[in-house]
Amino acid sequence: MDDETADIQLLDQYLHKTSQISQRMTTILKKFDDRLKHLEKSILPLHTSTQTLTRISKNIDRTLQSIENVASNQEDTAAEEALILRGPRQNDVMTYIDALQRLNATLAFGSQNYESAQLVDTGAKKLTQLYTKTVAEACAATPIDPTSYLPSPPNQVPTIPSQSVKSLQPVVTALRSLPLPATHPSHPAATEIFETLQEAQNGYAEMRGAWAKRCLEPGYRAILGRVETESDGGGATAAKDIAQWVEALIALSEAEQETLQRLALLPTLVDQTTFASLVSPLLGMTTSMLSTVQSSIKKSLLAHVWLGIGLFGALGSLQPAWDDVMRSRAGRDENELADWNHTLRGVCLRSFPEFLLEIKQAGASIRRELGTGVADISKQTVSYLNQIPDVQATVEQLLRMLGDGNWKMGAGGMLTKPSEGETNEHAVLEHFIGDVVTTLTESLQSMSKTQRMPGLGSIFLLNNVSYLRTKLLLEPDAPIDEFMSAAAQSHLNSQYRTAKASYFEANFTSLLQPLGDTGKDKSSKTNPKEKIATFYDALEAVAERHRFARVLGDDQNGREGIADDVVRLVIPALQRFIQKYKDKEFSKNPQKYIKATPEEVEKQIRNFYR
Repeated sequence: MDDETADIQLLDQYLHKTSQISQRMTTILKKFDDRLKHLEKSILPLHTSTQTLTRISKNIDRTLQSIENVASNQEDTAAEEALILRGPRQNDVMTYIDALQRLNATLAFGSQNYESAQLVDTGAKKLTQLYTKTVAEACAATPIDPTSYLPSPPNQVPTIPSQSVKSLQPVVTALRSLPLPATHPSHPAATEIFETLQEAQNGYAEMRGAWAKRCLEPGYRAILGRVETESDGGGATAAKDIAQWVEALIALSEAEQETLQRLALLPTLVDQTTFASLVSPLLGMTTSMLSTVQSSIKKSLLAHVWLGIGLFGALGSLQPAWDDVMRSRAGRDENELADWNHTLRGVCLRSFPEFLLEIKQAGASIRRELGTGVADISKQTVSYLNQIPDVQATVEQLLRMLGDGNWKMGAGGMLTKPSEGETNEHAVLEHFIGDVVTTLTESLQSMSKTQRMPGLGSIFLLNNVSYLRTKLLLEPDAPIDEFMSAAAQSHLNSQYRTAKASYFEANFTSLLQPLGDTGKDKSSKTNPKEKIATFYDALEAVAERHRFARVLGDDQNGREGIADDVVRLVIPALQRFIQKYKDKEFSKNPQKYIKATPEEVEKQIRNFYR
């Protein structure tokens, strides 16, 4: 217990000492707190002043930075102004475009002033000058022949070289992004920029139109020269060339329109104004060509008839493309091609009755010297008919418009009804060709009767009918025989047989009469010696006639056939006559009367046809 009491007392002493120490510490801390309060009161004004100075320092730094930025911007602006005023360089276009776009952005979103607006307008003008220069260089290239690219699609017809298009693309994109009155009505430079772009686009149309015209001029001059110098204006071949030229014009115009859509500075004006200006010189060429051709056709319709008919069919097939490219895309109401084809239609319809009339007039006219060769009207008719297969569809179309039979000056007819189960789609064409052949043979018969000597007239008729038969049926240069009806072919064959019979009668009856094989009794009381003398005189006359009147001049097989027929007609009669009187009247001196043996006469006759 004593130990525990002692421990408690000791602890009590320690606790008392600790309490004293704590009290002294509290007193000390209180003094520290009072001193800190006093220090805080002393430092607070200094701290407040330091904050103010720091803020002032930051403001000064910001001001200096702003001054430096302004100075730098002034230097950059001056440099960009100088760049814009200088103009773009061919090898560094994007730098110029970036500078112009930054200036335009500053003008659009910053303060708008007249000087900046003028500078943007100047930049637009400089850029359009580069655009125009590049287009002009492309237009200085060697012209192409657009007909050589047919029938390729328009995108295959070259216009501006791809390298030039590539260099123009960023320029076009930049110029299209500039403000215009329609998109930026409040922009101070919008109106001036629009006028600049419109002027450049009009210049583009003028240059490209001139280049396209140069491409088409060689073909234009060649066609006009051919139409004006050749007797038939070039016929169906020239018609194909003209149609091909017009087709090439349409293809080239369409290719230019597609290029224009890529390079137009004002795309909304392409269809209505710029493209119309571009094709204007091409339309002028077309109008000039068609007017010249039309004048030539009207001046000599029958000589240029196949030029007209070929053109009517060929140009009609081009009308849809013309309407699309040359009218719709150009915003034009004029339709030169349709108007001209309408006029051509009337001219072509008139040509059919006029051709038949010319054939009739050939038989009605009086000629002093007709000759015995193939008449010009026969050659013209064969040439006319041989042209039909090349434009057969167009001829049938025109004949249907005219009306079956109306080519006979109003003497219309009815279409021949086909047999049951059969159709004849070429009936109207067959009727026309049949009427041409019939009219020509009638005229040839009339012409042959104008000869003073029937023998010469018969040679003329045989030569011409045989020529028609050979050229239209036996050996046609064109498949015209496919469009000749059975009646027309039968008529031509019948006319050939009749002409050949007339030739035999007119030229060899004088040989057969003295020989007594004519069936007539007028010479029955004549002395056989006089008969044989008359025969040889007639033979000499026939030989003399055939020396300058050639029969079937270009038909060797036909001449040989005629020679065989004449030999079969004359020689047997001569042989019978000589055999009959050889031992009676000619027994003493036969060589005196028989000047030529049948074999010699045959040889002489065959010489007629060599």
